[in-house]
Amino acid sequence: MMNKKLMQQAKDMMNRMEQMRNEVAQRTVEATVGGGIVKAVARGDNTLVSIHIEPEAVDPQDVDMLQDMIVAAVNEAMKKAQEMMGNELGKLTGGLKIPGLM
Repeated sequence: MMNKKLMQQAKDMMNRMEQMRNEVAQRTVEATVGGGIVKAVARGDNTLVSIHIEPEAVDPQDVDMLQDMIVAAVNEAMKKAQEMMGNELGKLTGGLKIPGLM
């Protein structure tokens, strides 16, 4: 009897987590570098949505700096997306780190 109740609770939690994961996957986060010169937007499922580069960042003499800023913005956006997903899932698990979920 207790095992059935426990199994149902676990199943309900997994369903809620999957629902939340799907919801958070569609939310976006934004990261900017270089004082807003480069902006990257990512979704909670770690999909890069867009990159915006201000025209003044495009200097044919310094392409390396622009490339570095793009990489930094994308990395920061992905980090924020992962943190957002972890925070939301943590609300369901009461802060427990469940392997494979976060």
